[in-house]
Amino acid sequence: MSNWDQDISSLYQRVAKLERQIAFLLEKNGLEYHEERNAGVPPEILALVRQGKKMEAIKLYREQTRVGLKEAKEFIDSLDV
Repeated sequence: MSNWDQDISSLYQRVAKLERQIAFLLEKNGLEYHEERNAGVPPEILALVRQGKKMEAIKLYREQTRVGLKEAKEFIDSLDV
């Protein structure tokens, strides 16, 4: 097994352990997890998308994250607004 494969395997194991720990904590505290729509998306980007200003939202997202045009467009298109 290559170092790369070992690193990936180790990461999978660590993520699985974290998931088990979170599930345990939620259960012991009587809580449920519900993923928030668009969690972590800056409100100004959401506002632009809601106003139908997708190009401006893409531009702002690119400025904030330094991602490429394709990635920014895919991200903006994936938002649930």
